[in-house]
Amino acid sequence: MTLVWDTRADAVNKGDNLRDVSPLIQKTTVDENGFTHYVFSKIMFNNPWYKIPADELDLFKKFLDGGSRAYPSDGQIPCDVVAGEAREIINRIVDISKDPRHIYFKDACDAIKEGKFSLIRGTLKLYLGKYTSRDWRRKRFTDDLDFWVFKVHLLDHVLRELGWVKNKETGEFEKTIQWTNPDTGEIRHEALCAANNLNQLLDFGAGSYLEGTKLAEIFNKKLKRGHDVDLSDIMNVALHNDGLVGRNKEEWDEKWISFEAATNTRNSRITSNLISLCRYSLGTADYLERVSNAIIKYNKKILDKEEYTNEKLKKICRMSIHWMKFLEENGPDSTRNMIYEFLIEQKDEKLIHAKNLKDFAKRVLKLLNSKYEYLKIIFEIES
Repeated sequence: MTLVWDTRADAVNKGDNLRDVSPLIQKTTVDENGFTHYVFSKIMFNNPWYKIPADELDLFKKFLDGGSRAYPSDGQIPCDVVAGEAREIINRIVDISKDPRHIYFKDACDAIKEGKFSLIRGTLKLYLGKYTSRDWRRKRFTDDLDFWVFKVHLLDHVLRELGWVKNKETGEFEKTIQWTNPDTGEIRHEALCAANNLNQLLDFGAGSYLEGTKLAEIFNKKLKRGHDVDLSDIMNVALHNDGLVGRNKEEWDEKWISFEAATNTRNSRITSNLISLCRYSLGTADYLERVSNAIIKYNKKILDKEEYTNEKLKKICRMSIHWMKFLEENGPDSTRNMIYEFLIEQKDEKLIHAKNLKDFAKRVLKLLNSKYEYLKIIFEIES
């Protein structure tokens, strides 16, 4: 068993072995055809700051407060703040591509020939490409801007021009970022790093090197490293895409190349990561269904002025720049109605996301099991 997949896996850092990927021994069976069925439980990502309420009303209130679900992150700066910095850099390169007199004009034209978002990869590519839900984009944090620019001198020039400073020890560009915590009003300062991955040849384990900025290439890296933040990001793309329609359909279909490549390795760590991905996906799907049910039951509470006073309403709106602006421009009564309409939309959206995750996990499991049929092994997740 342990030769096929790792029963202990890295959850946060390389070598931490914090994730337990052990099957449910009491449910492990051998069928009449000699296939061993290893059954695993559904799981949720550990969040030390939030315990999922058992009571539906508490769950509804947590959702409305913006705290019903946190996302594993690998940094301290909100992605929407980092995205602003990324757009500034990308747009400057686009501007240079429109100026034939600029020394880096030809380099800039070449850099964006596959589209301006081909310049960036990783978390911010998922953010800027809108591969994920609004909730993820609002709550995900990072400390890095990962570029993929062959015209190295062009990127260095733009970063310096926009106030970034190169760290001589790490070789990365850094910039101190300031933003205001929307919940507390506290002003925060953190260092943001910008790295051109072409220069670093980073090995993320299992012989996995970065190859580009397409969704399949991002997934390839995340599947092979497999930290909580990686698996969570993959899931949050999956729940937002049903593979049938949408602006990202073509890339969503192509991304299965990365899953095929990952399963073909039959690497024990990658297999462990894929099992975990399915466990988290199905556990989160159940949770999203619970949230939807809570919204269906209690959505009209937002219209109760005694339950949600103007002060409480203002606190809720702090979680969204758009909501705060709406409140300031339209007043509390209109804002309550706006949030009510949002809740009506969310009760359906959560169910769609849950279905997408279930379909995704089913497809991944089917692919994974096809690679171990020769060993007469079947992986299952308990219902």
